[in-house]
Amino acid sequence: MAIDTVVNLWTVEAVAHRSGPMREFFVDKIGIEDQSFKGYQLEEIVARMDAARIERGFLVAARTHRKGYGVSTDLPYEMVAEAVARYPDRFSGLAGINPTAGMEGLRDLEYAVRDLGFIGAHFYPHWYEIPPDHARVYPFYAKCCELDIPIQMQVSQSLIYRKDLPLRSTGRPITLDGIACDFPELKLIGIHVGIPWTSEMIAMAWKHPNVYIISDAHSPKYWPQEFVHYIDSYGQDKVMFGTDFPVLNFDRTRQEIEALGIRPGPMLKFMRENARKLYRLP
Repeated sequence: MAIDTVVNLWTVEAVAHRSGPMREFFVDKIGIEDQSFKGYQLEEIVARMDAARIERGFLVAARTHRKGYGVSTDLPYEMVAEAVARYPDRFSGLAGINPTAGMEGLRDLEYAVRDLGFIGAHFYPHWYEIPPDHARVYPFYAKCCELDIPIQMQVSQSLIYRKDLPLRSTGRPITLDGIACDFPELKLIGIHVGIPWTSEMIAMAWKHPNVYIISDAHSPKYWPQEFVHYIDSYGQDKVMFGTDFPVLNFDRTRQEIEALGIRPGPMLKFMRENARKLYRLP
């Protein structure tokens, strides 16, 4: 069985809540199926997880709203909490953060963890075009330390979600270096493999005890060989499985990972145990 550490709540209701013309990104750019773009019933998502032997998924209540950007939106924490309540043994919630929201954003994060039971935070730096080590994000790192939760964030290139509103790729893995030095107890997780700076991401995870990597959003058959080697060797305690569903399909991703030839011990850690320990799951 596996734990998927990055799953988008892609129900019909959640898709309807998203704003802007995202079809050109999800269907035309990254190639998800047209039916997938329209959304699923929650039961269908669980059935797809079952088929891929995924026991639990971390649902992201993404915060991407930025004034003037019509494609961005904030998925309500309560929408994710409702899905978790329906399937408490299958889902856990991650609270998206908006570093421009100030004290209101900090109170929202605390509410998500203390009142809704979310187990971690999530951050997309490129939506705000500020790097992870920007001063506006530091209060959120302090709050994560206070709440004793991990925070995962995109540290790879960003794509273009709408042609007239391109976003800078602000989240490079090297920016985690200063954060980890300033907050050594903070559990920092770089998602999306760090591509195209995978070597940089591996260096950060190797250097800092509390820096980790999630393998989502990029098909395993295209992973850099150094990343596969890291999972199978000296990085076996520092990498976790993820799909960024529906960006990657559960079952196909599982099949591609199993074709990589990773040894059973490191494979178990990668697919399940590292996430279970870091997020303190039963």
